[in-house]
Amino acid sequence: MTVQPFNSQVIGQAHYAARALLQRELAGTGIGFEQNLALNATAAAGGTIDRAALVARLTGSLKIDTGAAEAALAGLADAGLLAPAGPAGLALTHEGAALQARTAEAAAAIAGRLYAGIPPEDAAVAGRLLTLIAERANAELAGA
Repeated sequence: MTVQPFNSQVIGQAHYAARALLQRELAGTGIGFEQNLALNATAAAGGTIDRAALVARLTGSLKIDTGAAEAALAGLADAGLLAPAGPAGLALTHEGAALQARTAEAAAAIAGRLYAGIPPEDAAVAGRLLTLIAERANAELAGA
């Protein structure tokens, strides 16, 4: 293994390689990466989430615009995976919860394979560094 210098290029290569593995798993589901994130966020919120909070999570995490986030949610609603809940909420349908569980299991298996054998102290350092870089980038974006 050739060790590359720690920079944005190597971070991006790792991200896109891992994302490609997940997208390969998602290919047969009818949902994309953004929609998978929306299902995961809804599941993490207990199965129901405020629509505005979910849009904010998608735009903030993925750096997409509101229109793209709304389009992802509309696709999930059209597919019967998310349904309205209360005046401003969205809820996983039975089908949405089942799909989210399957994709989360697939993502966990991918992570397990990719992170296998990495010493915990190295993983902790990587986590701290990537968190710091994300915080700095987000601060710059907020200041723009």
